[in-house]
Amino acid sequence: MKKGINVWSFPEGMAASDCIRLARKAGYDGIELALAETGELSLESSPEQIRELKRIADGEGIELPSLACGLGWSYALTSTSKPNRDKAIDIVKRQLEIAALLKADTILVVPGAVGVDFIPGADVTEYDVAYENALEALNGLAESAKAANVSIGVENVWNKFLLSPLEMRTFLDSIGSEWVGAYLDIGNTLLNGYPEHWIKILNRRIKKVHFKDFRRNGAGLSAFVDLLAGDVDYPAVTAKLREIGYSDYVIAEMIPPYRHFPEQIVYNTSLSMDAILGRTQEGAGPT
Repeated sequence: MKKGINVWSFPEGMAASDCIRLARKAGYDGIELALAETGELSLESSPEQIRELKRIADGEGIELPSLACGLGWSYALTSTSKPNRDKAIDIVKRQLEIAALLKADTILVVPGAVGVDFIPGADVTEYDVAYENALEALNGLAESAKAANVSIGVENVWNKFLLSPLEMRTFLDSIGSEWVGAYLDIGNTLLNGYPEHWIKILNRRIKKVHFKDFRRNGAGLSAFVDLLAGDVDYPAVTAKLREIGYSDYVIAEMIPPYRHFPEQIVYNTSLSMDAILGRTQEGAGPT
């Protein structure tokens, strides 16, 4: 398996080019950039701006395996509002286009939500309506993914939706496209399940994997902790990933950030991932 890190793990406001360089310095094989609504890498970015990030990554000798996006919380494939849902679909199409320019083979898609506890005032959508809306949208987007030669990875998130690996499997199989699979977030499963079960059941449908750790006796988002400091059984996780033949990227998404010396989380996470993956550790921090 290859070792990656998500750009949201870096200090807020750090330029993507600097994140790329820091990721390489810290020993990662790849970095997962993220698409925003505005800014350096966004819906507004030109092809030249996007290709420049790819050139920087190539120059550093680091891969861009996937492209994340958090806009699915605001513009949801599950939404009862057709304009909102159409905007969500357009964003996914744009994400596919940008991923293709970056030579990333997967995009992370938040499929929407039934409800979101950590977003004040978030709309609540009836479960069956959310399911049908997301299914219809992703059925249509499967062709766009095929045309871009980029897979869609539907992430399991805290959205009161697709709550079990059995339901996620049924949902993906209903789409029936090799271009739409799961983006499995290990830490997110601990709220009401076990990541080893998700890995076994989703199996070949897994496109990419996020590594996080989580303490079951914690509270909300603050229960996410450094890798190996929580309740994820990482030996069982890696064993199960190897059992299903997964050899793609495992990508750390570290939240919340450190209050002081925020760059240190990038180095600490790299060393923890080396331990999890059985790699030789060569250093303990920045030089």
